[in-house]
Amino acid sequence: MENLAVLSLLAFLPILVIGILLVGLRWSARNAMAVGFVVVVVVSFGVWEVEPVAIAASVVEGLGISLDILYIVFGALLLLATMTASGAMSSIRAAFTRVSPDRRVQAVIIAWLFGSFIEGASGFGTPAAVAAPLLLALGFPAMAAVMCGLIIQSTPVTFGALGTPVIIGVNGGLAGTAAEASIVEGGGTLSGYLGDVALGAATVHGIVGLLIPLFMVCLLTRFFGPNKRFSEGLAIWPFAIFAALAMIVPYWLTAWLLGPEFPSLFGGLIGLAIVITATRKGFLQPATPWQFAERSTWADEWMGDLKPDDAAPRQVIGTARAWSPYVLLAGILVLTRIPELGLQAALQGVNPTWSDIFGVEGLNAGFQFLYLPGFVFLVAVIASYGLHRMKLSEIRSSWATAGKQIVKAAPAILIAVPLVRIFINSGVDFNASDLASMPLTLAEGAAAATGSAWPLVAPFVGGLGAFAAGSNTISNLMFSQFQFATAEGIGVATVPIVAAQAVGGAAGNMLTVHNVVAAAATVGLVGREGDLMRKVAIPCLYYLFVAGIVSYLIVWGVGLNAGTAGLVIALAVAGLVIRAAAKERSASEPSPRSDV
Repeated sequence: MENLAVLSLLAFLPILVIGILLVGLRWSARNAMAVGFVVVVVVSFGVWEVEPVAIAASVVEGLGISLDILYIVFGALLLLATMTASGAMSSIRAAFTRVSPDRRVQAVIIAWLFGSFIEGASGFGTPAAVAAPLLLALGFPAMAAVMCGLIIQSTPVTFGALGTPVIIGVNGGLAGTAAEASIVEGGGTLSGYLGDVALGAATVHGIVGLLIPLFMVCLLTRFFGPNKRFSEGLAIWPFAIFAALAMIVPYWLTAWLLGPEFPSLFGGLIGLAIVITATRKGFLQPATPWQFAERSTWADEWMGDLKPDDAAPRQVIGTARAWSPYVLLAGILVLTRIPELGLQAALQGVNPTWSDIFGVEGLNAGFQFLYLPGFVFLVAVIASYGLHRMKLSEIRSSWATAGKQIVKAAPAILIAVPLVRIFINSGVDFNASDLASMPLTLAEGAAAATGSAWPLVAPFVGGLGAFAAGSNTISNLMFSQFQFATAEGIGVATVPIVAAQAVGGAAGNMLTVHNVVAAAATVGLVGREGDLMRKVAIPCLYYLFVAGIVSYLIVWGVGLNAGTAGLVIALAVAGLVIRAAAKERSASEPSPRSDV
């Protein structure tokens, strides 16, 4: 079969089926992914003619990656259970209430700023696994906590894990290809090109990400507020924009001056210091703190199996000591991600691996159990035992709680990741049809359909790669060369297009199925993934659409073109949202009484 349109539709079929079942019919991730698994096996074998042994090897490879993810999720669950049992979470909850009792402000500080810092240090979906349990412990509904944690899996992701999506992803996608030869022929170097891509991605992220904290609090008040109003989120727009700038300005400057390793790390850390200090002084704080309604009125689907412990703790732990496991967690993540210190290589070297699974060259399953964030979570947990003077009964209780939760989360992840590996491992190295892999076929179909409007579509391809692969790094590995070649084909600068790929790959992390499943598991929300994805799809589509507009305008400029039309549409939608919020506010204000 050589019809690109038909092949593109067939390649899209597994994703379409999963999307309909998860988001449309609200199936659990476990059941939806099981059906999707069958579909991708049928398409890969029947259309792409992938060898059965390669499909089997891809399943094993996926199970190996699933082990990595479950290791991280279990560590996050265990740390939350440990901190709750010791009483440390009660102290943290009280400390955040002293900074600000406003739930919108708490969400911005924990999810946007602390989450960005953790993303910069670790990646691997760790920010949501850290932020969601913290928000749950503060008294957020479980679904609201996960939604906030997933929404910030966007702006900082391109520079997560000390720039891995650029340093490994984009670099690995271009090195040794015709793209690198073209860069060198033009008088450049690949390392210099990566710096340009990093700055380009930071610029687009800086523009699009400016509204992410505001978007987050508006969805928080609309979906989970007592009055279900966007306007209550918009009411703190000065603070939300201030918090966004506090992270984005040092983030962009770091990308410009230092390259891709530290923008999210420094942006999140500097932003935290600025915003917490300003918040304590009352800067841009709302006159009336916003709160959720009484817990007894919450919808059942908002709540998971884990609930914050409102009982008085056995002991009162000082704020600094309560936070110490998280400080230790962040410190170890940073130290083990800086290559110059030597710890990274030593930990990565402990990696039992099954190479060339079933004899299929290039398909491997390893387990870097000392390097993965799961190990760092366990170190923080063990440190908590002494730091918080825990009893043996409390330790046993925390392990039992975490164990029950990970058992619930495991089936969906154990199906989802092998499905993804079959989808990715469908290219010429593994099939008898000489067809490009399913993700690359989808991208080629989109390029053929859009032509010069490609900059609008480029972020969506990056997002598709991240959604399918579960990783911005893998998305960049798959598509960077393709994006480069497409840019050359339509006669435009390649840097903005490859940067758009990196930005889209970051935004796609919001909807990556195993990220959603993993984050939901940390608050006991297994089985509600479809509802979560319906909510998170809104900011994800905003991010990809506006990133496409910005990329188009960078490439083609303002004029009578698709990018300008998109900008007009975006501004019109923003105006309608503001107008609707104004109507909400006016409707909620009491009518003036007239004296008779």
